[in-house]
Amino acid sequence: MIQKNNFYDIKSNIEEKFIKKDRPQIDIGDSIKIKLIIQEGNKERIQISEGTVISKNNNHLNTTITIRKVLHNIGVEKIYLIHSPRIIDIKIIKQAKVRKAKLYYLRNRSGKATRLRPR
Repeated sequence: MIQKNNFYDIKSNIEEKFIKKDRPQIDIGDSIKIKLIIQEGNKERIQISEGTVISKNNNHLNTTITIRKVLHNIGVEKIYLIHSPRIIDIKIIKQAKVRKAKLYYLRNRSGKATRLRPR
């Protein structure tokens, strides 16, 4: 037992170095803009991705969010690691009041039915 606890202490100390403190508090239902670095061949460029947060997985350093947006009548979902070194900036555009932890029901809706109540 003592060795197991010691391992978790060492692991948490290492993870603490890589956690980004400047990230905003992201909640489910927020519309956010993410600036991230994309590498194409030997060139790097900044790409901006925008969408609604439909789920969040809190796991310390491995915290992920799932972003959903509709492009040309096709729903696109992407999972991002919040503390990734590839993510430059996260901005919250607007916040919504939701009652569920996962907004997977938005997958079955389109148009104005996907609107969320503002907070």
